[in-house]
Amino acid sequence: MRRIRRLVHLVLFCPLSKGLQSRLPGIKVKYLLVVWLGIFVGSWVAYMHYSSYSELCRGHVCRMIICDQYKKGIISGSTCKDLCEERSLLFQHCLSSSPTQQVYSGLWREREVIIKCGIEEALKADSHPDSVPRRDVVLFDKPTRGTSMDEFKEMLLNFLKSKLGDQPSLAALVSRIIAMADVNRDGKVSLAEAKSIWALLQLNEFLLMLSLHEKEHTSKLLGHCGDLYVTEKIPHTSLYGVDVPPFLQSLLPSVVHQIIHQWFAPAWPRRAKIAIGLLEFVEEIFHGTYGNFYICETGFKNVGYNDKYDFKMVNLRKVATEMTIRGFLKGRHCEQNVDCTYGKDCMATCDKLMKQCKSDMVQPNLAKVCGLLQDYLLYGAPLELKEELQKQLRTCMTLSGLASQMEVHHSLVLNNLKTLLWKKISNTKYS
Repeated sequence: MRRIRRLVHLVLFCPLSKGLQSRLPGIKVKYLLVVWLGIFVGSWVAYMHYSSYSELCRGHVCRMIICDQYKKGIISGSTCKDLCEERSLLFQHCLSSSPTQQVYSGLWREREVIIKCGIEEALKADSHPDSVPRRDVVLFDKPTRGTSMDEFKEMLLNFLKSKLGDQPSLAALVSRIIAMADVNRDGKVSLAEAKSIWALLQLNEFLLMLSLHEKEHTSKLLGHCGDLYVTEKIPHTSLYGVDVPPFLQSLLPSVVHQIIHQWFAPAWPRRAKIAIGLLEFVEEIFHGTYGNFYICETGFKNVGYNDKYDFKMVNLRKVATEMTIRGFLKGRHCEQNVDCTYGKDCMATCDKLMKQCKSDMVQPNLAKVCGLLQDYLLYGAPLELKEELQKQLRTCMTLSGLASQMEVHHSLVLNNLKTLLWKKISNTKYS
C-alpha cells in the first residue's frame, strides 16, 4: 500500500514540485502541466468511451439469439443461412446508440451493409447477457399454428390499416409482404416465415422501409433473418459529411461544432443537390401511396447522402405515420402544447379548455426541414443567390398548421425553393 501511495503522489504532484520548477523555466512547467492535463482528460474520455462500448455493442448476443431460433426452426429469412451456417454475413463496426437496438456495419457477399436487430426482449428475459433466453415466447408468438393463408393475409391487412390508415393501396402492400416472407419461393408461407415477417412488421423502421420502398431517398432492404434485417450502407450519415464523436460533443462549445461542420461540409453546389433531395423526400411522404408520414426529429445526423451526393434518409426510426401519431395524441391529457409532443418535435396543439391534445401538428415537415437547411445552405452560398434564398427559407420556416389544410401554399413554397436551387446547379457537373 505504501508503494501505491508513493506512486500516486509522484504522478499527481511531481509535475508541480518545487524542485522541478527550480530546474526548468516557468514556460516549460506550464507546457508540462498542459500535457499532464491532456493525458488525464484523454484517459477519462477513453475510459468512459470503452466502458459504454460493452453495454452498447452486443452483436454476439444478437447472433446467438437469432441463430439459436433459426436452428430450432422457429424463424426463417433470406440471410439466415449466410449468418448462421456459412458465416458470410459478418458483423464489423458497432454503430449502436442503445443497448436494445443493435446496429452494425457489416460485410455480406463482399458488399458493405448495415445490420440491425433488437435484443430488448432478450435482456428482459434473462439478466445474463451471454445466455440464450426464450425470446421466441415473447416476440415470435404470432401467427399461431393452424392459421390459414387467408387468415394470415387478413391479419396483415388489419395491422397495416391500424398503422397506415385505410388506404386503397394496402392490398398491394400485403402481396409484397407475402412475397418477401416466402424465402424459398415455393409459393407458400411456412409458420417460421410468417412469424419472422410478422415480428419485423412490429419494427417502425422496417414498416416504413416497406411503405417507402419505391422512393429513391430511403436505403434499400437487402434481406432478413427473424427480426434481424440488412440494408444497404449509406456512405455519409450526416449532412455535413463528418460528425463530432459523441464523447466529445459535450466538451466542445457550439461554435466549435459549427466551425468543424463548415470545414468538412461538401462544396455549396453539392449541398444544394443534397438539399433538393431532402425537399423531394418531404414531397414524397406528404400524401404518399400509403398516407402521410411525419419527420419527428429533423437533426442533421438522421439524414445523409451517397457518393453521388444524392440525399438518403439515414434513420427512419425518427419518422412516424399519421395513424401512429393520432393514436398517441387521442385522449392525451395536456396543460400546454409541449405535453402533446411525439418524439422530439412532432408537436400538436393543446385544447386548454378540455385539457386534451388535438391532432393538428404545429409545424409541417417542410417548415422543420427548412429550419435544418438554413445554416446548411446559407453558408458559402453564391452572393447573387443568398438574399433570395434567405427570404424563401424564412417564408418556409413560418409555415404552420396541417399541410393538408394549405396544400397549395405548401407545394408552392416547396417548388419555389427547389427551383431556385436547381437553376443554380443545373447544366453543371454538380447536377
